[in-house]
Amino acid sequence: MKLQQVMSYVRRAVDDYHMIEDGDKIAIGISGGKDSLTLLYALNGLKRFYPKKFDIHAVTVDLGFQNLDLSKIESLCKELGVEYTIVKTDIASIVFEQRKETNPCALCAKMRKGALNDAIKAAGCNKVAYAHHKDDVVETMLLSLIYEGRFHTFAPVTYLDRTELTVIRPLMYMDEADVIGFVNKNNLPVVKSPCPADGHTKREYVHNLLRQLNQENPGVKMRMFTAIQTGNIKGWNEFIGKP
Repeated sequence: MKLQQVMSYVRRAVDDYHMIEDGDKIAIGISGGKDSLTLLYALNGLKRFYPKKFDIHAVTVDLGFQNLDLSKIESLCKELGVEYTIVKTDIASIVFEQRKETNPCALCAKMRKGALNDAIKAAGCNKVAYAHHKDDVVETMLLSLIYEGRFHTFAPVTYLDRTELTVIRPLMYMDEADVIGFVNKNNLPVVKSPCPADGHTKREYVHNLLRQLNQENPGVKMRMFTAIQTGNIKGWNEFIGKP
């Protein structure tokens, strides 16, 4: 997939849900994975011609794993002319060594988000872009349905009262397969997660379940996504179609 196609998906999401306004400074949470690097490229490309002027700032929360190498991402940001902040933390040590959490993901996510939000505010950003794509949207709905008994997923745009930050999700119209195609075509410097819990979560189970459902019932993922858009989930029908 070419960058122009990625930016087309992103622009449609940004326009449909009014994600960007003039003067925004948008932080991009860079995990080092394929999704966040695709989002970095897309927003950096979009800002060159989008009618509303905005700036971007890449931020990575370093959890403290010893074998995490961010040098290639630093080089990429320098090449793109994007400010890049690495936040050093001891989250990995706290979660896995001190607390020895049996369910580490919840605590890790809470601490990581806190560190990320602090860095975003310090950089003067008013918005943060998360790299959730269409598969993430549907998988989150399935997680909620299976484990909580409710039809729910995260919204395209969310205002966080406590931090006074607005979360946007510009990749929400992209399939994961398109993200993988873009990353492979452009040889992006993906950094594999060193987390020992990676790939052993409920989300990974639902990820594989959705893949199987879509293989056995072609188009079911898109139908689920349409159900989310047309349902009464907060945030999904509040912006689309409005001037």
